[in-house]
Amino acid sequence: MIVSPVAIIDSSTEPRLDSARHASPRLLADIGGTNARFALETGPGRIEAIEVLSCAAHATLADALRAYLALPAVAVAGGVRHAAIAIANPIVGDFVRMTNHHWEFSIEALRRECGFDELAVVNDFYALAMALPHLSDAEKCQVGAGAPVAGTPIALLGAGTGLGVSGLVPAENLPGGAKPVWTALRSEGGHVTFSPANETEVAILQFAWREFEHVSAERFLSGSGLELIYRALAHHRGVAAVALDAPEITRRGLAGGCALCAEVIDVFCGMLGTIAGNLAVTLGAQGGVYIGGGIVPRLGERFAASCFRARFERKGRFVGYLTQVPTYVITAEYPAFVGVSAILADRLSV
Repeated sequence: MIVSPVAIIDSSTEPRLDSARHASPRLLADIGGTNARFALETGPGRIEAIEVLSCAAHATLADALRAYLALPAVAVAGGVRHAAIAIANPIVGDFVRMTNHHWEFSIEALRRECGFDELAVVNDFYALAMALPHLSDAEKCQVGAGAPVAGTPIALLGAGTGLGVSGLVPAENLPGGAKPVWTALRSEGGHVTFSPANETEVAILQFAWREFEHVSAERFLSGSGLELIYRALAHHRGVAAVALDAPEITRRGLAGGCALCAEVIDVFCGMLGTIAGNLAVTLGAQGGVYIGGGIVPRLGERFAASCFRARFERKGRFVGYLTQVPTYVITAEYPAFVGVSAILADRLSV
């Protein structure tokens, strides 16, 4: 489905983007392990023709790009010259092999194949981190207390197909109340070793060790992680587990008709709180901790009422420190487009 034009960035807040329209539309993409999201940026902050394609329906990323660009509502006279892609994967060198999907490609070969003059490919949470300073109050929802301290680091994590982690560090504090210059972190913090916080989580971890030599935070804080928690809890509680995927576990847990699925959600929220608290103290993220990804926004009020915030603050002698750190759920529908737009603009301004 093509979405009608959406103004994502207010161009008045972006002095470096100073023309009403780009010389040619810019392709923006946000590639996850499940879905590939595409859009055209026709001018500063003007995002149009948003389309979500299934990754499984296309053999390669190039195929998905061509399918998007061939849509009647997307076809551009003269073609698209500049593109930026955020992808759920570390970017080290030219070759990219996705962790949670089978796509693999050379960035330079993809640029030539698609006929782009410029192609930026960055980690998806690096791009999402770049979008954080541009989010309006309507595009985020605070969970718990705390207030951000201006000019201090900001943390970011989010559960979806995998667990993304990044953050923003102020590279420079400018005089006269000017906004700081931010450096986004290229982190793979979702793969840190999981550490249980109570006896139930110990039992879940022991169950996971049967399947994995190394159990990372991502093993639990992801779509497949919800399924793993469900199987582990069923084994721990001595009840029969049926074959349920993550969306169905979430649906049943939120509907209240399945006590085991409801416990899965509670355990997931608690685990996320601990990992978020770890990230906050690691980065000194007094500017706040932002929760992205596809899972948490779907939990709605259930997440706000969960043990997430209590577990976030439960850090012994650092309870007082974390009580002051705000936590936000990102509610913007396509926030990564904001980040890749800024990244591409910087590339083209050099």
